[in-house]
Amino acid sequence: MRTFADPFATFALNLRSMRIINAKDAKGSAKGRKGSWMAKTLSNTKRPKIGFHAPIKGGLHESLIVAKDTGCDAVQIFSRNPRGWLAKPLTKAAIDLFRKTRKQTKLSAVLIHTNYLINLAAADETILLKSIASFREEVERAILLGVDYLVLHPGSARGSSESDAIRICALSLKLACKGLRFGKLRILLENTAGQGQCIGNRFEHLGAIMAACPKLPLGVCVDTAHSFTAGYDIREADGLEATLEIIRRAVGLRNVRAVHFNDSRAPYNSRVDRHWHIGEGHIGREALRRFAQHPKLRHAAFILETPYDDPRADLKNLEALRSFVDAKP
Repeated sequence: MRTFADPFATFALNLRSMRIINAKDAKGSAKGRKGSWMAKTLSNTKRPKIGFHAPIKGGLHESLIVAKDTGCDAVQIFSRNPRGWLAKPLTKAAIDLFRKTRKQTKLSAVLIHTNYLINLAAADETILLKSIASFREEVERAILLGVDYLVLHPGSARGSSESDAIRICALSLKLACKGLRFGKLRILLENTAGQGQCIGNRFEHLGAIMAACPKLPLGVCVDTAHSFTAGYDIREADGLEATLEIIRRAVGLRNVRAVHFNDSRAPYNSRVDRHWHIGEGHIGREALRRFAQHPKLRHAAFILETPYDDPRADLKNLEALRSFVDAKP
């Protein structure tokens, strides 16, 4: 694996041929987001929107129908094979059907999760270039489909320092998004467990990336299992409040637009990413109920990413989440 002696200089030099950057893009900025969408006050809702990560085997539009039929008002999908670099292009018919079904189902939040291979913080140049191209494609697909959010893991610092990885991730985002018109789409940076030298296990990492990309429509997706195994103890009320205060200071609670709602099969502060069924892991049912009912998160979409080991368990997890948000705190 070859690493960058000077991430910014080498990075800009190798990417000019991709025609998605110019000299200004390699300079990065940490200025505030004056007048951006994040400065707007989010309206309060009675309870969070809820949903789950739905399969797309029957077609992208079928995932919306499944979500609606199970009583959800939100859903998350992959728009393509999540484990390969190449994606089958979206046809006009598929796009039109997806948009038509979205209107019919009236789902209030639709998310796409990017594929698993993307690493916008990669120290390896080949992987980095492929990741930037793949992420740009993911953004273009999300725009075509008219979804609300595109969820992204910041990437791994393997082969470089944490600070360099954060800077490279921010620059990669700007390069990949050069010239795109987002419309209503927002890119959500997801916090990580820290497994495999992944950045994003501290909310300050996400804040630094956001500050370096003031012109991009960025927000945050908080994963409960990742937070817990990264060292945020949300099992008790005071720990949850302390975690939310850290999030508020690092990225702003109003920018948390989605929550990946999972229990954890891995223990606290283990930096291991293992989602588990609601109430059956190390976080516990009571702690997750408290999280789901917190008034500072009521504007977010709560999405289950629990294991697909039993269809009955999926419904059980959904009913648990629904009981949390429908009940009075």
